[in-house]
Amino acid sequence: MSGNLLDTGAVIGCPHGGRVTAATPPAGGLRVAGAAVATAAHHYVVTGCPHTVDRVPTPCVTVRWTAGRTGITADGVPVLLDTSAAQCFSAALVPQGPPAVQAAQRKVTVR
Repeated sequence: MSGNLLDTGAVIGCPHGGRVTAATPPAGGLRVAGAAVATAAHHYVVTGCPHTVDRVPTPCVTVRWTAGRTGITADGVPVLLDTSAAQCFSAALVPQGPPAVQAAQRKVTVR
């Protein structure tokens, strides 16, 4: 598996244009260019999602990432890559589609 390393400064959006940000940025941990490396332990929230169903607002509010088995860890927790599986969810935990990573850190290749 290969991909770009995600950090807490990565530009990520929900499928409807909302902004995805880390809700639990770590105080310590591994940093790349000053930004904390994102891991499977981080929680992500979505703000500004305009999604509606039958004119009822049903915005994305959270993202769940599944860190692949890359073997790359930070503080013993798998890191997230822009190729890691993820799903955006509404407040009712209805899947709303995968987030779109628009900008991430450096390329990582695992062999």
